[in-house]
Amino acid sequence: MLPITYLPITYQRKNPSRLKFILLMVLVGLNLRPALSSLAPLLPRIAGEGELSIVTLSLLTTLPVLCLGLFAPFAPWFARKLGIERSLALALIVLSAGLALRGIPTAPLLFIGTLLVGAAIGILGTLLPALVKRELADSADLMTGVYTMALCLGGALGSGLSIPLANLLGSWSLSLMAWAGLALSALAAWWWVMPQPAPNSEHQASSGYARALLSKPLAWQVMLLMGSQSSLAYIVFGWLPTLLVKQGYTENEAGWLMGGSILTQLISALAAPWLARMNRDQRPALMAVFCLIAAGLLMLLLGSPALRWPGAILLGLGQGGSFSLALTLIVLRSGNAKIAGELSALAQGGGYTLAALGPLAVGLMLDAGVGIQGITWLLLIILAFSACMAVLAGRQHRLEIDAKGGLITIDLRQGL
Repeated sequence: MLPITYLPITYQRKNPSRLKFILLMVLVGLNLRPALSSLAPLLPRIAGEGELSIVTLSLLTTLPVLCLGLFAPFAPWFARKLGIERSLALALIVLSAGLALRGIPTAPLLFIGTLLVGAAIGILGTLLPALVKRELADSADLMTGVYTMALCLGGALGSGLSIPLANLLGSWSLSLMAWAGLALSALAAWWWVMPQPAPNSEHQASSGYARALLSKPLAWQVMLLMGSQSSLAYIVFGWLPTLLVKQGYTENEAGWLMGGSILTQLISALAAPWLARMNRDQRPALMAVFCLIAAGLLMLLLGSPALRWPGAILLGLGQGGSFSLALTLIVLRSGNAKIAGELSALAQGGGYTLAALGPLAVGLMLDAGVGIQGITWLLLIILAFSACMAVLAGRQHRLEIDAKGGLITIDLRQGL
């Protein structure tokens, strides 16, 4: 009898078609914002029940953003150990569980669910840009715009449908839980379309760049740009409906103003990378979207009620463009997918950790009785800092690997 030989099982990577991958990316992207934007319209209702204080609600708006930053650096480690596809599947499982736990109306489970949601989104949001760079290298910047558009659409759905779902289901907690269904749909599609191969050697080889990035000013500039503009975005996600209710708008109108603003982001999220691609210097595009954000904030928060919808639209156009360009810079400033994965982890890990301070600061200001004008000034200061970082990060520089395997920064205008 012949001896039995045990051979290791290897998996042949099966690439989905280009269209299937884009559709899958859009479906996963739809799940990265409803978990954050669906809570904000419900905050006045939750606060009205008297069970949670403003400070506690401030922590609820801050916790998921903080988790985005704390868990994003672990994404490359998961990718090296499990493979990028399995890591994304695991994150979708955790996201589904977190969304389900948020629907149990007790404070501890609400916090645990929010923590799991933030951790999962931190992993997903970090790995997806690297996957786009790997799968669609020839058009990664434009596809990042498509992915960002999906994020914006998900955010708009989360804010716009939050109150109607609560009214339909009879509970704000069930409204929060309902989004677990979308996450489970994305998990099923991901598992079906993207088979789980063995860990990718590409990610194993990239483990040495994380520490090298810390010595590169360009990496810090991209990270601070991501963090400051994200801080504005999560302040809007967390507190815009509350600020509008304080100005006399109803819960429904405040939710739809926020939803309309986020829905408008679809236009600029897709258009901004295309416009930026026309020039290797992204600074003009970044300055344009920051001007739109400033105009939108002033009109929406300090302008007359007649300006509320124009202000919401301008704010949405600006924020959709700024987030899309910030993600696009991760791709454009990376010479390959390995660098993109590590830069994504740094930019989103450090950036979101800083961004978490914004919603917390606004919550504390509201608890202290600071008015809308004072909060608006804080937002404009954050925006000015973002513009300064954009001037640096938007230059024609790129991180590359030299002949000795070291990480270097090259000036694309000079080729050195």
